[in-house]
Amino acid sequence: IQQNVILVDEHDQEVGLMEKMEAHQKGLLHRAFSVLVFNDNGELLLQRRAFGKYHSEGLWTNTCCSHPYPGESILEAGKRRLFEEMGFSCELTQEFSFLYKADLENGLIEHELDHVLIGFSDETPHLNLEEVSAFKWMSVDNIKSDILENPLNYTAWFRILIKEHESKIQNLATNESL
Repeated sequence: IQQNVILVDEHDQEVGLMEKMEAHQKGLLHRAFSVLVFNDNGELLLQRRAFGKYHSEGLWTNTCCSHPYPGESILEAGKRRLFEEMGFSCELTQEFSFLYKADLENGLIEHELDHVLIGFSDETPHLNLEEVSAFKWMSVDNIKSDILENPLNYTAWFRILIKEHESKIQNLATNESL
């Protein structure tokens, strides 16, 4: 299935569309989102990406992430992918965004303006095994420690998100406003 991503400038203004793989091969900036779902204990729901994904297969990462379809809002896209990958729904709020660029395996480059969406749920995920191979709940402190000890077990964007935005995420985990 060919999927287009929305190319943007650093201010998130749309500048065009491009096929997803081509955008990742060329390292062009595009719109993305990362969903972080916390439980009542303030733990973050992590997913292990399925083996066979086109990049970062078998790595641990945030609850889910993807790219919005053209004409789809970030929140609509986040809710769609949360259900498609993790098999449940919850309210999401758009909290902040960050820009990053990271080289991946297979010569691919992630260059994304990543919108961070936060939700709260104690539901047990019902995994789409084509997308996700496992899940676990972890505190932000334990995630940070594990990333320092085992960085190669985590996706590039999730390592950047935790390293650069840990305090924001910690506050969101405890349902405190930024």
